[in-house]
Amino acid sequence: MKNLTTKKLTIIGLLTALTIILGLTPLGFIPLGVTKITTMAIPTIIGAIIGGPLVGGFVGLVFGFLSIFQSITSPTILSFMFYNPLVSVLPRVLIGVVSGYLYKLLNKLKLNDLIACGITGAVGSIVNTVGVLGMAYIFFADKISSVSSGLNASTVLIGIAAANAPFEIIANTILVGLIGMALLKSKRKI
Repeated sequence: MKNLTTKKLTIIGLLTALTIILGLTPLGFIPLGVTKITTMAIPTIIGAIIGGPLVGGFVGLVFGFLSIFQSITSPTILSFMFYNPLVSVLPRVLIGVVSGYLYKLLNKLKLNDLIACGITGAVGSIVNTVGVLGMAYIFFADKISSVSSGLNASTVLIGIAAANAPFEIIANTILVGLIGMALLKSKRKI
């Protein structure tokens, strides 16, 4: 915890506020049929880029708790999955941790900021999708099948991934690339 400087706490505070705003408005979870496309990974990934894995992990933790809150307050047929923190919270923390370490690696490789941030955004989105749907399958395969008109759980979850992942990956790649590049450029001037 001694690595939490005032600067990192400020970043956590600002990105946590943004995460809460996204989580409490339709901008954070965009409904699509029985599931929701999320833009909430963006502040988590940005936090990981500008503050490192610890900052990203903290912002991801807030994202995870808001996932539980959203599932309770705006339920869908599959919301029961998100009541389990291993499905809703753990993958969101991992977004921040993985993104933070990936960005550090890409930065050491001297990649252009836009490219490094874009790659980090895409990978963060993939960590989210694979983590959430993978954990949902591990814990709830039978229940998913029972509420999905007899479709097996892997078919349902692969369908969700196919419907959501491309849009989330594209959005995260572009937005994290542009926002991350701008923030890193301004950070260097300070």
